[in-house]
Amino acid sequence: MSGTLDAAPAPVRPEATTLGRLAGWCYDHRRRVLLAWIALLIGATAIAQVVGTHFENKFSAGDTPSQMATSLLQSRFPAESGDNADVVFETSQPVRDAANQATIEEVAARLRRVPHVVSVAAPVGARGARLISADGHIAYAVVQFDTTSVNLPKSTVNLVVTMAEAARRPGFRVELGGAPISGVITAAPGKSEGIGVAAAIVIMLIAFGSVVAMGLPILIALLGLAVGIAVEELLTHLLVVPTFAPELAAMLGLGVGIDYALFIVTRYRRGLADGLAPREAVVTALATSGRAVMFAGGTVIISLLGLFLVGQAYLIGMSAGAIFAVVFVLTGSLTLLPALLGYAGNSIDRFRVRRVEHGSAPDSHRFWYRWSRLIQRHPWRAVLSATLVLAVLAIPLFSMRLAFTDAGNDPPSLTTRQAYDLLAQGFGPGANGPLMVAVATSGATGSATVDRLAAAIRRVRGVASVAPPEFNRARTAAVIVVMPTTAPQAAATQHLVRQLRSSVIPSVVSGTGVVAEVGGETAAGIDAAEFLSGRTFPVIAAVILLSFLLLAAVFRSVTIPIKAAVMNLLSIGAAYGVLVAVFQWGWLGSLIGIGHTGPIDPWIPLTMFSILFGLSMDYEMFLLSSIREGWRQTGDNSRAVADGLAVTARVITAAAAIMFCVFFSFVINDPLHILKVFGLGLAVSILIDATLVRMVLVPGVMELLGRANWWMPRWLDRLVPTLGLEPDVAERVPGEVLA
Repeated sequence: MSGTLDAAPAPVRPEATTLGRLAGWCYDHRRRVLLAWIALLIGATAIAQVVGTHFENKFSAGDTPSQMATSLLQSRFPAESGDNADVVFETSQPVRDAANQATIEEVAARLRRVPHVVSVAAPVGARGARLISADGHIAYAVVQFDTTSVNLPKSTVNLVVTMAEAARRPGFRVELGGAPISGVITAAPGKSEGIGVAAAIVIMLIAFGSVVAMGLPILIALLGLAVGIAVEELLTHLLVVPTFAPELAAMLGLGVGIDYALFIVTRYRRGLADGLAPREAVVTALATSGRAVMFAGGTVIISLLGLFLVGQAYLIGMSAGAIFAVVFVLTGSLTLLPALLGYAGNSIDRFRVRRVEHGSAPDSHRFWYRWSRLIQRHPWRAVLSATLVLAVLAIPLFSMRLAFTDAGNDPPSLTTRQAYDLLAQGFGPGANGPLMVAVATSGATGSATVDRLAAAIRRVRGVASVAPPEFNRARTAAVIVVMPTTAPQAAATQHLVRQLRSSVIPSVVSGTGVVAEVGGETAAGIDAAEFLSGRTFPVIAAVILLSFLLLAAVFRSVTIPIKAAVMNLLSIGAAYGVLVAVFQWGWLGSLIGIGHTGPIDPWIPLTMFSILFGLSMDYEMFLLSSIREGWRQTGDNSRAVADGLAVTARVITAAAAIMFCVFFSFVINDPLHILKVFGLGLAVSILIDATLVRMVLVPGVMELLGRANWWMPRWLDRLVPTLGLEPDVAERVPGEVLA
């Protein structure tokens, strides 16, 4: 390293910065700002209510073998190219009882008249014998649609459900399953947001000691989130947005919204405690903590934009909705909050429930001051201990299995889950995910090859049964329905699909001119999992690179963004390990309502990474902004690290506790499996990040690195734009090192 800068220009006053001027304007025109936000909320909500929503669970995976099977059938055998639903019957009297047979025939006849239904195979007569269980009390009808689930109108599926359920009576149970049904029948989300907000109120009352100071962050988060959700509902008419996207946006928007406002209010109160007038305190708060909040929000948005690189419509729609939630809570923190602080003024501590000190200087008698000095005295011990804990938590990650979970993970109250359980009971778990082998044939020779292929598949281990091949009228295409012995989400089923594709089918059709592809819902899920797995590392690399550039521009350092990336990966890896232990291994799953273990949906780790990497930067920005502020004032790295931790630890701990409660409320109070996985992963990661990483690992490593924390190569310093966190963005401390 070479070169130093020995002098620093005069600092820029907070009111001269862009955010400082914005804060002053919002403070001076607070009534206008408040009315504008109220109008925005009412307008966005009204438009969303008038236009309505169009959420849809369209999950696809591009040009895969299962998609080729669908295309083959669409061109040669349209009647078999769509998805199918199962209408499952359980009867107290045998299914073949005359009254039961009559009811089943009546249900089948009604369903055949539903639009988009091309056939209904019912468990009646000799041809329906295979659709009746061995004990004679469980049976199912197969409803064949003319298109895939993603293209089926919801009205059609709802009509099928209504007509089938109308046949229910004592001793005659009817449940429905299959991809088309799962697309429209979902559990109502729990009241998780309310629990999270209640927990946030309690935590902020303890941290702030004031009802007014507590209420402002809650209000900002709720208003910003309400506008964001309304905009997301409008997005459903432009993008493919999954049905669970609003809950995910609420989870993220509430967490970051409360945190962002919390950071700014904390800095405002510090300003008042240091003797500033309310307007000066607002301007200073936005010019300092407001900058940290703005860049923290920027990293969250950058991370979510990484999901666009996957190229999947549903991930783009889901991330776009989350981005708008973050944008509006961030905008509320930077505009509406200064206006509301103008109304609060010196009454920010009104209705005090406990006394809390808010000065800028660290108090040597408080816990966090003593903790910061303890880390400073034993940095190696702190770093090694925290790293060991993270490594142990991450061990289960290496056995993570990515696959789409099946209806066996649905809440027990849903008809899809009950249909799944009945089919597994009567016909084995593989009945919930039959494989469809689509075959393109030509002439008598092709028909003989199809018969040989069906016979070869019957001999494969893991195959429970193979239905006789069905040909189209021209005998140029056929469908072979293969029933596995294992559930759709089982690793053995995935192995069976690969075996059929790699060895069984090629050994029969090679040189015959016959083309065969394995398709169906189960195979499509396997293909989608492999597709997403192949996109994981490019997305991770892109997010890390963009975050590196942003942090380098903000902190004028190469070391800090590298350290941040490594530590964030460690904390995210530990969170993944916990997910595997709970949802895949079943550890402690019963405590949070997980009674059915299974793999991790392949898009969840990718999405979680994008969210968590951005969220972890919230605390990174806030802690490092305080450390850098001390470094620029004193040039003493050790003192800056220790004082920065002592000053910010309490608010970071409170912010993390709030976010943890918001996320964990979705684990204990939401019936949707996906939201439980997300909630636990996000909650665990935030807990780890705000304790082990931010409070132990970061200060320990920064103490060990010393002045190398602020190392920046000269050539990179010239290339990267300056985006300072403090008002004095051009200032450098005496002796700051450039290579």
